[in-house]
Amino acid sequence: MIPEQTLKLDGKVALVSGAGVGIGRAVALALGQAGAFIGIHYHSSKTAAESLINELDTHHIKAMLLPADLTLEAEANRVVDTLIAEVGHLDILVNNSGGLVKRAKIEECTLENWHQSLDINLTSAFLLTKRAIPHLRATGSGRIVNLLSLSVQTGGANGGGAYAAAKGGLMVFTHTLAKELAPQVRTNSVMPGTVETQHHEIHSTPEMMENYRKQTPLGRNTYAEEVASAVHFLVSDMSSHISGALIDISGGRFLR
Repeated sequence: MIPEQTLKLDGKVALVSGAGVGIGRAVALALGQAGAFIGIHYHSSKTAAESLINELDTHHIKAMLLPADLTLEAEANRVVDTLIAEVGHLDILVNNSGGLVKRAKIEECTLENWHQSLDINLTSAFLLTKRAIPHLRATGSGRIVNLLSLSVQTGGANGGGAYAAAKGGLMVFTHTLAKELAPQVRTNSVMPGTVETQHHEIHSTPEMMENYRKQTPLGRNTYAEEVASAVHFLVSDMSSHISGALIDISGGRFLR
């Protein structure tokens, strides 16, 4: 018999990495509003993370702050261990932490840029996931969602090759986890298009953003809340037989 189909997350515990700003913040709000306890990881966005936990509190959503540099194994382990010590279990992991280090074509990309891109986008997800796996398995119905990037489709246009390579690795990592952790844990990914967040305020010019809008059949860039809705679906029982999947959220800009 098919499990109960619901978007409610009452009693669930979710850990969202990079939750202070942008997509991570929207995901934390969406999952919290659905009933989950939220572990809010952040690295450099302390003020934004504190603002988020205050906002969650106004909605009577329980949460805790978990600062860490997830590229360091001891700190990634501490995030999971601290959350477990506080609430006792972990049902949902959203690997959102990451970003573009610096735009550079491959021939101009420094080894430091390359390593940093892999570390913050791929290694961080590996370390956090590795520590979380026993707890996700123990629930019998754990869920993981990895945040990819449209650059996996484009090859990292405009000097984003290192970032694209890291996100491509995260896509394969999703497939690996979907096989290795089944049936106790479902693993999926979402691939946002150009999202109107701080990421592009830093790394993309207004002209680039306008070009992205013009290239999108639905006529605009993506909102972080739209990505959060897809993540919410994938960690809910509404997606009970979906694992190893990838959801594009780009307004039809790229079709696989």
